[in-house]
Order: sequence, then structure tokens, then C-alpha cells
Amino acid sequence: MSEVKDITSRDKDFASWYTDVVKKAGLVDYSSVKGSMIICPYGYAIWEQMQKILDEKFKETGHENVQMPMFIPESLLNIEKDHVEGFAPEAAWVTYGGSEKLEERLCVRPTSEVLFCDYYKKIIRSYRDLPKLYNQWCTIVRWEKTTRPFLRSREILWQEGHTMHATEEDAINETLRMLHIYEDFQRNTLAIPVIVGKKTEKEKFAGAKATYSLEAMMYDGVALQNGTSHYFGQGFAQAFGIQYLDQNNELKTPYQTSWGVSTRMIGALIMVHGDDRGLVLPPNIAPIKAVIIPIGKDEAVIEATNKVTNELKEAGITYRVDDSNKTPGFKFAEAEVKGYPVRIEIGKRDLENHQVTVVRRDTLEKIKYDVLDIAQSLHELFPVIQQNLYDQALARRNQMIYEANDYDEFKNIALNQPGFIKANWCGDEACEKKIKDDFGMKSRCLIDDEEIHTNCVVCGKKAKYRLYFGRQY
Repeated sequence: MSEVKDITSRDKDFASWYTDVVKKAGLVDYSSVKGSMIICPYGYAIWEQMQKILDEKFKETGHENVQMPMFIPESLLNIEKDHVEGFAPEAAWVTYGGSEKLEERLCVRPTSEVLFCDYYKKIIRSYRDLPKLYNQWCTIVRWEKTTRPFLRSREILWQEGHTMHATEEDAINETLRMLHIYEDFQRNTLAIPVIVGKKTEKEKFAGAKATYSLEAMMYDGVALQNGTSHYFGQGFAQAFGIQYLDQNNELKTPYQTSWGVSTRMIGALIMVHGDDRGLVLPPNIAPIKAVIIPIGKDEAVIEATNKVTNELKEAGITYRVDDSNKTPGFKFAEAEVKGYPVRIEIGKRDLENHQVTVVRRDTLEKIKYDVLDIAQSLHELFPVIQQNLYDQALARRNQMIYEANDYDEFKNIALNQPGFIKANWCGDEACEKKIKDDFGMKSRCLIDDEEIHTNCVVCGKKAKYRLYFGRQY
């Protein structure tokens, strides 16, 4: 039973617990390529669910999928100075093609703004060509020094939307629209409560005028940036010479946005909902919603298993049947490690009462259901599990959000409590940097729905903003 036992307690060693879960749940494996992971079938199935749901949302809002090249010529990357400086430390370069040295280095795509701009310059001519609403599902490469499955990898699976608009208002609306699509997905599909807000100038995306992020808190109180949406203004468009003729036949420069999420969201699922038994998946994202475990080879058990599988199939509930020769106890433990929202135990004794036992993964509660009404019962149960996981995560997060009114108070919290700290800030980058240098805590995002009553928590000058601070993955 080594595959399903010996998971380190998350309260004892959270990092080891995380590694144990991703391995024992069969989500990833390590490869011979340093810093890169193998996403196993079960892990990839979760990513496919994310892709499917988000892709439908993107297409409902008029976005089309495209595919850009993997390589970016150095001269193209250098067109937008701020952008290239932001990515230079993590860039990977191709210098040889076969045995011949290339005349120009090729950057392995860390993100695709310049590729989209180079293309938009060719296809945008008139106001009738706008807006351009494109999205790409692809891999990117960032040469991370320290890697961890799903959270930081040198090769990352993600999506990146890139859009062009005739007016600033349209571009800003697009930036916020996509931010809220992400927010809805995180809360209602992943059952992860997120704090949504604008990044400071220091923390915004390289080349952006404004960056908005979704900040999730993991079980251990550490932040995970779970998605971003950027407003670029006309910076990239001007650098690449993108122009169009408006209704008055005058040349104008369009406004641009970019937004994206990645397999990092799988890491968030693990660290927000998982427990010492393994993975816990919300029903709305689980690729397999129920595991059916027949107990014994009795004819009545086999017949009931067939009935249950047919009913779930007709109801559109994804399932798998564990009819292996393993012991029931092993099967139960394995189902818990995998995080299936429910397991259905079909045994002879329950069947005498025309019942099966359903075990909720979130609470481990056992419920007796009529064998002939199992699909309807699960349809009613899944939203309850979904909401409970969200409520649990929200309650834990809220317990780890603190408020500091001066530097001594900030220091005391930062050194003794995990979680986020809300604080007033004067807007000076030096104060923001001091907190990072002293405590390893970065600003997460601005708080725009609270009044500012006191002075800057660092320098004591008049505060202009409210900020969340937190350590990050």
C-alpha cells in the first residue's frame, strides 16, 4: 500500500506534503530534463477540464484561437525595451540550427506579445478590422532557478489572450471583462476564493500600463498568483508601428490587452483543498466525479454495478469502476488519494435494502442512497460538496488576513503569523521594497474598496493606498 500511504502531514512539512500528493495521486512525474515535469494522464485530464471550460467562455465572448511560433528572433524581441528587460533573466536562447551557428539568436517563447504585435501589424488596416480578439493555448519556457511541479517549471502549459481595440475604453473594458471571467472560474469552478485587484507599478507586467491579478491563499498562508490581465495602452502598438484608418480616414493607433492563466491553477487546487489523505477535487473541475467500488464478486453486486454505471453514463456523470483484485481498504485509500469527489461502495449487505454507500471526499461522510436513484442523488450532492469546499477555503483564508497600522505591528505579524497583511501605503516604491527586503513579503494587489484612515505603515507619511502583502510561491 506504499502508493497510498505515507503522505507527510501538511501541518508538519507542507512542501513535502505537496510533493507526496502530486506524486501519489499520479498527477506528475519527474523527467530527465532538469526543471521540467511529466504531466501524467490524470494530471493532464484536470488541465483538459480547465481548457474545455475556459475555452467555451472565451468563445462565448467572441475570442478565436490561433497558434503563434515558438521562437522569437532577438531583433523582434528587442523592439519593446521594457518588455525584453523584464524577461531577460528567464529567457532561453537557441544559438545553433543543426551544426551551424545561427546568424541571429532565437528566444524560446517566454510570452507572445511581440509575436502577436508583429502579426497584427500585417492584418490590421481599418477600423473594420477591430477588435481583434485572439487567444492561444501553448507552452512557454522560462528558465526558473528553483522549480516545483505546477507552480514553477521551465516549461509551462498555459493560455494567453491578446487583443487589439479601437479605443482606450474598449481595451480597458476587455481587460476587466477577462479578469472577471477568470474570477468566476476560480470561485465557481475551482472553489478557490481569490482577491482581485490592481498590481503596483513595481509589480506590474513588463511593458503594461496596468496589471490586475487574482491572488489565492494556499493552506499554509502563502500567496499564489492564479491569473493576470494586463492593459497595455498603445505602448506595444506604437513600438511596432501598428496603425489603422478610422471612419474619418485618419490614421490611428489601437489599444492592446493581454491575459493568461496556466497549469499553476492545478497547484492551487492541490494546496487549497488537499488534506493528509491526498487530493480533494471540487466536482465542477474533477475529470472523474465518482469512483465505483464493488465489494465482492456476488452476482447481485455485479448486477448493481452495471445498473449504477449505466445510470451515471446516461446522466453525464463521469466515473471509473475499480474492479481490481486489491482489497477494499486499499481501493478506498487510493480513491481518497486521487481526490474523486465521491466514491460509491456497492456491497451485498447494502443491496439487501436496495441501497449503496456514497462517501464524500470533502468530509468523508457516508450516505446511504437508493441504488435506483443514484444519479439524481449525486446531481443534488455535487453542488453541496462544491459549496462546502469553497466555504472551507474562504474561512481559512479569512482567518489568515491581518491588519497592521504601524511598522512594529507589521513586523510582529510578519514574523509570527502566516497569511496576508493589509496595510496603508504612501505609494513610494522604497517603502514597498523595504517590506520585501525585511520580511520577504511582496505587495499582492491594491485594495480599492476600503477607506484610508491612517498613515503609511513604513514611513509614517500620509497614505494614498491600501495594499495586501504576502509571501508567494
